[in-house]
Amino acid sequence: MRGKVLELRELVLEVGRRIEPIGGVEESLKWGEPSYCTIAGSPIRLGWKAKRPNRYGLYFHCQTKLVETFRELFPHRLSFEGKRAILFEKDAIVPDKELRQCIEMAFTYHRIKKLPLLGRQVASLR
Repeated sequence: MRGKVLELRELVLEVGRRIEPIGGVEESLKWGEPSYCTIAGSPIRLGWKAKRPNRYGLYFHCQTKLVETFRELFPHRLSFEGKRAILFEKDAIVPDKELRQCIEMAFTYHRIKKLPLLGRQVASLR
């Protein structure tokens, strides 16, 4: 699972480098897990839990509209846990395009939080 989590880390950092201008991504540890935040955004944590050894995920602040919006935009492409996480099975293919959009929305959350669907269109309407 370490390799899977490290792949997510690289994706998070890559998306953070691509977004202009967010002032960079700060990497730290929160509750023993890698955490990433920007000045304009809401934090993202990477996680794996021993009680569910075949699952890992991205965790978001549960009092934001992030996961609720992701669920609306990508209901059949991502798997969710409540209002706080996008989860992946160990052997599942991670939907890169959708996940990049989710990370970008988290990193720019304070700029977009008042927009309907955080400024995105529902995938089925495209």
